[in-house]
Amino acid sequence: MLEGYRGLALDSLSSINADIGDQIEIIKNDMRLKGILMPSYSSTDDIVVIKLDNGYNIGISIKNAKIQLLQKRTQKYKNEEEKNLGKSEIKIISTGGTIVSKIEYETGAVRPALSAEEIIQFMPEINNLAKISAEILFSILSENMKPEYWTKIINSVKKAFDEGNKGVVIAHGTDTMAYTASALAFALKLSGPVILVGSQRSSDRPSSDSAINLYSSVLLAKEAPFGEVVINMHGESSDTYTIAHRGVKVRKMHSSRRDAFQSVNDIPLAKVLWQDNKVQLLRSDYIPKRDETEIVNSKFSDKVFLLKYYPGFSSDFLDYLIENKKVLGIIIEGTGLGHVSTELVDHIKKATKDGIFVGMTTQCLFGRVNMNVYTTGRLLQQAGVTPLEDMLPEVALVKLMWILGHETDQEKIKTLMLTNIAGEINPRHSIDLFPRWNYV
Repeated sequence: MLEGYRGLALDSLSSINADIGDQIEIIKNDMRLKGILMPSYSSTDDIVVIKLDNGYNIGISIKNAKIQLLQKRTQKYKNEEEKNLGKSEIKIISTGGTIVSKIEYETGAVRPALSAEEIIQFMPEINNLAKISAEILFSILSENMKPEYWTKIINSVKKAFDEGNKGVVIAHGTDTMAYTASALAFALKLSGPVILVGSQRSSDRPSSDSAINLYSSVLLAKEAPFGEVVINMHGESSDTYTIAHRGVKVRKMHSSRRDAFQSVNDIPLAKVLWQDNKVQLLRSDYIPKRDETEIVNSKFSDKVFLLKYYPGFSSDFLDYLIENKKVLGIIIEGTGLGHVSTELVDHIKKATKDGIFVGMTTQCLFGRVNMNVYTTGRLLQQAGVTPLEDMLPEVALVKLMWILGHETDQEKIKTLMLTNIAGEINPRHSIDLFPRWNYV
């Protein structure tokens, strides 16, 4: 089916018996372009969309052009696809986001893929890596993700491994991907890798990173020896490799760069040289695969609050949360080594006495809290604040949501928050884990 094509483009493609996924060549004037035929969402009936060898999609007018079929999608793969239906090696679970979004050329808007077939069409070459199956779990924007959806993703991951898949790839929007990665890391003990992947630019754009990110994530899901949740994204602004970051030690550090994700206070797990179909491990202390995937607990409490301290912060906000019983836990992004104004100490003490867990992280991201250096830190600890080592604020928040989903005893909550469950706490402090970005 030639999805989205009509008029001249449809007639021309039909005349050479072309299908989506076939390799074609378009000859126009002195230009010869080869690529994989992709679906079209153009309002113009003479545009043909192909994916070039570099992974980019382009649309070409075929007026006064010659178009020819070079190679069909192999019949062998089609036969295997039918034969192995439900017996895939890698499961792709789509939750939405830019990576599985397409431009509607009529409006200029971007919409998520609406079918499993559309997901695979973004990068048909992944079919050469492994037997692929795909599932549309959600079609939402990243900012619309919420804890109840994490539970559904967790259950889908468990089901995928129970069905015999070696690895799972989750297509996700980049803006809240680190939150979801943390939720999965705490809730699951895994028999294979779970790869969260996104895209900074949609697949129809010339500078898209979606195809390479998806391809390398399928490769990583198949070849990686670990049983961990990772985020796999571009490792540099060009298309040479991607980097697999541990899901509880990574943050999106730039709003638009293709290499936006960076490991914080940690070394990434692997480098994926996608052109060589090679996974290069960067460390050996990964969490190994288990015999079976297990859900530890998939319930998350929303009675938590992430408080970013700033000069002049009013205690009224804190009192409102405490007195109105709005929260069961608070994660503070404090200054430097983990501080807030001394004016807040008594208010925080009231919170902890009322059974509200209060944990301290740092706004600095790199480095860790140390609340024993200055008087303020010691006063805050006496008020019941728990220092959370080098945990990222958002990771600490998700971890607390997960713990409060199944635990009410204050001492157990504190013990679990300080327990290194998924690599979220790095026991070693090193100034070498402070990479500086090069924007040259």
